[in-house]
Amino acid sequence: MAPVAVDPNAPDFVRRYVNLADARLGAVALAASDDFFADKSRMLNPEPAVFVPGKYDENGKWMDGWESRRKRGPGHDWCIVRLARAGRVHGIDLDTSHFTGNYPPAASIEACYLIGSDPDAHTEWAPLLPAVNLSGNSHHYFAVSDETPCTHLRVNLFPDGGLARLRVYASPQFGGDAEADGLVDLASALNGAQVVAANNEHFGPASRLLLPGRGRNMGDGWETRRRREPGNDWCIIALALPGVIEAIEIDTAHFKGNYPDRCSLSGAHVAAGTPQSLITQAMFWPLLLPEQKLQMDHQHFFRAEIRAHAPVTHVRFDIHPDGGVSRLRLRGKPA
Repeated sequence: MAPVAVDPNAPDFVRRYVNLADARLGAVALAASDDFFADKSRMLNPEPAVFVPGKYDENGKWMDGWESRRKRGPGHDWCIVRLARAGRVHGIDLDTSHFTGNYPPAASIEACYLIGSDPDAHTEWAPLLPAVNLSGNSHHYFAVSDETPCTHLRVNLFPDGGLARLRVYASPQFGGDAEADGLVDLASALNGAQVVAANNEHFGPASRLLLPGRGRNMGDGWETRRRREPGNDWCIIALALPGVIEAIEIDTAHFKGNYPDRCSLSGAHVAAGTPQSLITQAMFWPLLLPEQKLQMDHQHFFRAEIRAHAPVTHVRFDIHPDGGVSRLRLRGKPA
């Protein structure tokens, strides 16, 4: 299995926040001025863009992204995207991978906040990212300081061209409706949970633990390298809200020869700290779930095994000694 291709120039917001422009989470490309060469929906594919030599369709070369035709008049192309959930945007990646002679020279992004409806001709858009220069076959990372939450974005290409991927890294507004038993998944990325730190993410980032649904394959989860020294692997998660955890699910879907032998969970109510200080603090957090034996390709459910505890804001998930886990669900009652 190949290691995850992590852009060494990617800023911290890429690893810390959830991409709300991910079609897998529910983001939708609603409308575009033009997507003649490549359908706008491809821009929201969570997988890295690919180039397929020799692949053509009825309109020309098949490209993995959104691509408009060459504009021969005034104006510019645009696409409206409904995010997977309302959220506060921290950073954006405008990815032109594989677009070389057909990338847009510049782009900008506008935002709006609409609950229960989509934009129309009367919608008022606010600037989120001013016009920026783009280059071909590159990631373009931009931090966003605007703290106003948004639900929809309008991506503007000046004047036309192709965008392989739009990634919008944000803190979702809490939207965790209680399930039938009255519990909420406090570790769901769509509810606002996020990975603060992990000691190793060689084959898959720990942030995938917090995604909805079950993993689609062995590449859709957190997986560490083979450990060749004493100790164990771990990640630290900031919960969506402080709460008391009453039900835990640990899913090793698709991990068969590489699942962890055991796992455990500790946690605490943390008032403040940096990711680095949390790593140190987490060494002394009390156990919430003592070590439990795991099985390959299996959903593990724990209730009685959870120790009584006060509300926690952060947890440390330990796998012993290493391996891969698809999903982690920590269902409880917000404090």
